[in-house]
Parts: sequence; structure tokens; C-alpha cells
Amino acid sequence: MRETINGADLRRMIISAAAAIEINKQALNELNVFPVPDGDTGTNMSMTINSAASDLRKTEDPDLEKASKVAASAMLRGARGNSGVILSLLFRGISKRLKGSEECDGVLWAQALQEGVDAAYKAVMKPAEGTILTVARLSAAIEEAVKALADTVNQNPVLKKAGVVDAGGKGWVVALEAMLSALQGEDVVLPENGAVTETKQSADFSDFNTEDITFSYCTEFIISRENDHDPENLRAFLSELGDSLVLVDDDEIIKVHVHTNDPGKALTEALNYGSFVTVKIENMRLQHTEKVLSEQEVAPKIAKPEKPLGVVSVCAGAGLADVFQNLGVDQIISGGQT
Repeated sequence: MRETINGADLRRMIISAAAAIEINKQALNELNVFPVPDGDTGTNMSMTINSAASDLRKTEDPDLEKASKVAASAMLRGARGNSGVILSLLFRGISKRLKGSEECDGVLWAQALQEGVDAAYKAVMKPAEGTILTVARLSAAIEEAVKALADTVNQNPVLKKAGVVDAGGKGWVVALEAMLSALQGEDVVLPENGAVTETKQSADFSDFNTEDITFSYCTEFIISRENDHDPENLRAFLSELGDSLVLVDDDEIIKVHVHTNDPGKALTEALNYGSFVTVKIENMRLQHTEKVLSEQEVAPKIAKPEKPLGVVSVCAGAGLADVFQNLGVDQIISGGQT
């Protein structure tokens, strides 16, 4: 039985976890109703951890500190969505605890996991039980994490309404199990045919209305730190502007995730702290509507073609339009280089 892990082991564990989450991402998406029923938790967690896996594959023979640092840094910069940012914070705490260590035993690993949970709780503005945070807090043993995951449906009223466990928490359990498998010599790898895990449990997204989404825009950005302005002031400003706020900073960047109805205000305020590295804004109401429509398999009605081929001409000016109409085009669109 393995008693310690080194940098090479941690590298394999994280790459294995990334593959497992990628395989299970659609199943995780089908559970995602909290904090917003937009069905993208699996995708966000996969993109986040795979940014670390990509960098680790390029890192040859890393020691334990370097492997954990590379992973944490890549995940912070590549974090997507609420669950992705929290996942990056879990690994950031793990990296912080493993700093200066050449090997990690069971006791140190438990401490590292707890450090990760502490980092996530501190960064999340309003931590909610029944989420990935709860599962991670009890994950010194996978058996306990699985029990914690099963109980999330009872801890969170939104999950109880949908009758599902937390998507982010499920993703964390998937990651832990894959990391253990890697240590046991059974690395999780992506199948060549791209097969994914079948969905065993899913939420009915039609149970939730777009009106249930208080803040429409999932707003994420990274700004480079270019002055000594306190990020806590930015946190305070954003907490008044929306919810689901997660803010984390280091010596180089500030990473923000927030749900708001006015992303412009959030971005304008952020410019006081530095210049943008990345910006992403998504309309969660549209995401929810698309998810509901996909569940209902609503297909657009398409008229039967009147003839095998049609010709559309884009014309600048009435003169050209007349020419093409005389040539027999089916439709004219007024436009040009602009």
C-alpha cells in the first residue's frame, strides 16, 4: 500500500481526475440547478481542471511543490463558472499546504484538503451548504465524501425541489475517485471514441422558470494587478451588485466570478485595479431556456424547399440590386462592406 505521494504521482492523479470529469461532464450538467439552473457545471469543471492537466503534461518530472503549483495556477486562470472557480480554490489551498514538501503522506494530504476547503470558503461571498463546499469539507475519505454528496439533496432547498444531488459536489467526488484510481495504478483515460458516462440522474429544468434567475449575467474576468488597491474593496462593491460572488487574488492577478444584472458596472469598477486579461459574460436566462428546449426536443419547423437550389445576393445600392434581380436571384439583401 502506498504511504506517500510525490510530484509525479500528483501529476498523474490530476490528469486522471481531468479525464474522469471530462467523461462525466454531461452527467454533471444534467444535475446543475444551483445556484442557477443553466446546466453547465460539468462543462465548467472539465474546462477548469483540463487547463491544469494540459500544463502538467508539458511539465517533465515535477517535484511535489511544482506539480501542485502548476496545477493551482493553471486552474485559477482557466477557471470557468462558479464550480470551476471553487475547484481551482480547492487546489490552490492544497498547493499552499504542500509548499516545501517533497512527499505527502496521509496526514499531510488530509491537511492539504482542509486547506483547500478553507481557501474556498473564504473566497465565496455567501457559502451555501449542500454544495461542492460541503462535500470537499468531508472528503478526507472518499467514503465520507460520498455520504456528504448524498445528503446535499436534503441540505439545499433548490436541490430538494429538483430531487438531485449537487453537480459540483458530484464532480469533486468523481475527481477524488479518479485520483485514488491513479494511485492504485489504474489511471482514468479518455476513450478513443469519446464516449461519456450515461446520465443516471438528471434534473427537470422545466421545473424552474427564467423568473427564478434573479441575476441574468454570469460575469467572469481576470485583471492584472497594477496597483496596490485592496481587492477587498472590489469584493465589497461586487457583493452589492449581484450574488454568487467568488473573488480570489494573488501577487499577479485578481480572478472574479459574479452573477449580476449590470456586468458593465462590474467591469468598469474592476478597471480601477488593473487591465483585463480575460472577460466572459453569459446570459443565464438564455442558457436555461436552451436547456429546457433541448430537454423537450423542440425542433424548428422547416418549410419544404421550393426548388433544389436558391441564390441570395448581397447588393450595395439599388442599381446592383436591379442587375441581380434581372439575373434571376431569389432574394436580395441590402448591404456592402460595412
